[in-house]
Order: sequence, then structure tokens, then C-alpha cells
Amino acid sequence: MMIHIKDEINNVLEEIRKTSSGKEIVVAFSGGLDSTVVSALAIRALGREKVEAITVSFEEYSYSKGLENIQDISKALDLTLKTVQGKREQERVLKKGPACNQCTRIAKLGKVKKEALGRLVMTGSNQSDTWGKRGLKLYGGFYAPLLELNKKEIRKIVDYLNISILHIGENKFREGCKLKHLLKPLAVPHYHGKAAAEANELLLSILKKESYESILANVKIIGTLNKNIGLVNVSPLPGLKLKEKIIEELKKVKVLEQVEFLEKPIKLIVKANKGQFDNQHSRFWLEKGRLQPDFSVPIEVEWLLTTNKNLSTFQVIDYEIIG
Repeated sequence: MMIHIKDEINNVLEEIRKTSSGKEIVVAFSGGLDSTVVSALAIRALGREKVEAITVSFEEYSYSKGLENIQDISKALDLTLKTVQGKREQERVLKKGPACNQCTRIAKLGKVKKEALGRLVMTGSNQSDTWGKRGLKLYGGFYAPLLELNKKEIRKIVDYLNISILHIGENKFREGCKLKHLLKPLAVPHYHGKAAAEANELLLSILKKESYESILANVKIIGTLNKNIGLVNVSPLPGLKLKEKIIEELKKVKVLEQVEFLEKPIKLIVKANKGQFDNQHSRFWLEKGRLQPDFSVPIEVEWLLTTNKNLSTFQVIDYEIIG
């Protein structure tokens, strides 16, 4: 097994040297598993002096623990790190509805490419994400050396190279920014965005203080545009005392009108624009690939066609407990 992994690593290292022509490269760095592995491999392939990591900060929409991890990992790898701001672009992309892939493409990778100044940009895309399944290994100035690998194979590389991976705590398997938990348009950032930012930061802070180890922890923000409902997901489900404390603290968030700690299956009432409503594949992916993995309980979705011409994707307007 170890021989196979060593050969796999050597193949990737050789490909990095060949693809980059031995020149300086940039890594789109988030501090997560994939970009950390890419950074470590790039350093081994090209030398530390030819690798620069660029990370995009979304300010309050980034987890404070995530920003700390980025600094800690870059220091551990002795990696040259540059931070650029992407909050304005992120707010513009999400104004008309949740759009994680578009946000990644424009607010994250777009900013990194601009800062790269013509250098090849390496990403951590792999078979576990949309880019990895649909994208090309080398395209438009971006290069994904892990494209053909899945998470299990990437973790084997981590173990073999003894790379330290740090987690934020919101999802043991796939972490992101707080706005992925805003399941409606970011129409008013200081209301909708603030709810997602404050509620999710607060939840992780409480769990850390209580030394509670979760594999999933988030507050999904749903509701109409004039009402923020916070659906609390924590897995494994905490005991009554901790659950009550979480609810009590979240009710202090002024931009949250309602808080529900999820324990039973629910039905989400989702309005979608015509393009998404008419596309069965898109609806299936949204329910099974985008929504369910971030919920601590089974979900069903009731789809409604929106009459709101400003909604470019979808909006979860309400929920029902069905269990």
C-alpha cells in the first residue's frame, strides 16, 4: 500500500514540474485539506522559493478559526502567504441567491488569478467537488494536480507525508465559509449576511468552550427576506443542557427572529427560478449534494416556482417538522 502511495506522489510531483515548466506558481490556499496537500506537494516539486500561497479573506464571512488555521499551516510549511480581500465580490455574487460554485469561481479563484500576475494557479480540486467532476486538469491558467483523486486517496497522501491538517469544526469532511449556510439571497448584507456570520461563529465558540466534539455544526439561515430563521444542526446531537444553552445564546443574535434546534426529519419549502425548477438534475443535486450533507437530520424538499425575477438560484423560505 505504501509503495503505491509513494509512486502516486512521485507521479504527481513529476507532473507538477512538467506542467509548471519549473517556473514560479501560486496556490489558491484555503487552509483546508486539499489546498494544504497541494501546497506541500508544490514545495516538494519546485522548491519553497517558487511557491506562493494566496488566500482570500471574506472578513466576517470567514470563520475566525479558519483564518487562524491558514496562518498556522502556512508557518508550519514555511510557505510564503499573501492575503487578499474578497468580501465585496462575494456579496455581489450572492445578492440574488445562493451560488457557491459561482462564488468560488469569481470571488475566490478570480481574485487569486488576478494576484498571480500570469503565474500558473494550482487548486485543490478533486473528485469530491463539482470542479473536479466536470472540470479540466489544466484550463484557463488553473491547474488541479489532484483532479483524478478522491478524498480517501488524498488523506493517504496526508498520512504518508505526515502533513498536519487543521479543522474549523463546522464539518469534519468539507468546510467552507459561513455564507454557504445562508439559504436565501444576500439581499441585505447587514441583515442576512450578519445572521449567518454571527450565528455560525457563536455556535462554534460555544461548542469549543464546552469541549464538545462534533462532526457537523452549523446554523442554516432560511426564511423570507424580512425574516431570518436559524436552523441549528449539530451532530452528534448534544445533551439537553448544552442544547438549551445553544438556543439561549443564539436567541440573543438580534438579526435572528426564530431559532429551531433540529432533532427530527424536516421538509424544506424551496422557491427556485424557472431554470432550476425545470431542471430535475439540478434539483436532485441541490437536495442530495448541496443541502442534505450539511443537515444533521434527513430532509425532504417541496419545490415551488418563484415569481421573483431577482431570484437567480433558490431560496428556502420555510420548513416543517415531519418526524
